[in-house]
Amino acid sequence: MIEAKLKDKVCIVTGATSGMGKAIATKFWEEGAKLILSGRNEERGLELSSSLKDSIFIGGDIRNIDYNEKLVATAISHFGTLDIVSLNAGILGLGNVVNLSMEDWNNTIHTNLSAIFYLCKYAVPHLQASKGNILINASIAAFKSFPNHPAYCASKAGSVALMKQMAVEYGPEVRVNAICPGPVDTPLLWDSAKAFSVPGKAVEDAAMATLMKRLGTPEDIAKLALFLVSEEASWITGTAMTIDGGIINS
Repeated sequence: MIEAKLKDKVCIVTGATSGMGKAIATKFWEEGAKLILSGRNEERGLELSSSLKDSIFIGGDIRNIDYNEKLVATAISHFGTLDIVSLNAGILGLGNVVNLSMEDWNNTIHTNLSAIFYLCKYAVPHLQASKGNILINASIAAFKSFPNHPAYCASKAGSVALMKQMAVEYGPEVRVNAICPGPVDTPLLWDSAKAFSVPGKAVEDAAMATLMKRLGTPEDIAKLALFLVSEEASWITGTAMTIDGGIINS
């Protein structure tokens, strides 16, 4: 019998209540991980934790420093260790530089970038002890710009730079990587399409612009996430891996 790839690994998953974060949490659980689930939607979070046996949902705002400390403290108090941090929380902050409000700019930067720093600040000492790893869900927006997404593009580029810096700082004890998805069929993609004049056509065009001629699925992303946090990727760190159906080359 093949052993589960994440058997008894303790993992914090942020953005776990929908889209890619939910798919990643589910995939990790299927491979034996013990989960601390983070998200703002209490109803969806409790529903997910009840379906993923023995997982713990802690609702809250990832922009809050104390909340991030609580996530780590809960992992240690309940499971005694921390092996993996999977960071998936993200928002868009739509609007160009001129008309984007300061509130939307700050909320996007705090959610997509500062929250990574907050959680890693408390998680890294435990990950050093367990020889664990960090996986940041970034975006091809770190490398490819889109209209009306200045805060999103800036925050995702920043998250990739932070990933690389942490990989340098904390290797060889801690591996740190990022995944950079292209157009994945999630609520966030459809929200992103609102930046274009005809949102439905924008999504269709994005699918056809990929070399694979389809949108990605959350399951596609979860499979790559599982590989990168598993021992199969034990010599991979400091890498931002695109998973985009080839759209960045189209």
